Amino acid sequence: MIQVVFERNDNNSIHTFTMSGHAEAAERGKDLVCAGASAVSFGAVNAIAEICDVRLDVEMKGEGGFLRCRVPEKLKLDTYEKVQILLEGLFYSLKTLEEQYGQFIRITNN
Repeated sequence: MIQVVFERNDNNSIHTFTMSGHAEAAERGKDLVCAGASAVSFGAVNAIAEICDVRLDVEMKGEGGFLRCRVPEKLKLDTYEKVQILLEGLFYSLKTLEEQYGQFIRITNN
């Protein structure tokens, strides 16, 4: 199962998200849940880099199966707000996957 944890600060803003595990919904290369989760996650990271000119602190391990991204501290307020909008978009995209494929992916907030 893919586990995605969004860590939020006191203002309910996302400061870190961690994705770990494998969906195992189908054989490797044909797993739509894995492909969808990967696509929206890396799409959000790339959108933040291109639109906001912000490089998240990205940590990946192994051959897939682990991604942690942290928002840098001390961003300008307007940039921070744009980053948050994109991260909230990621959250709701993944929640949509969870609604359809909850046996393969779980999204939580901390």
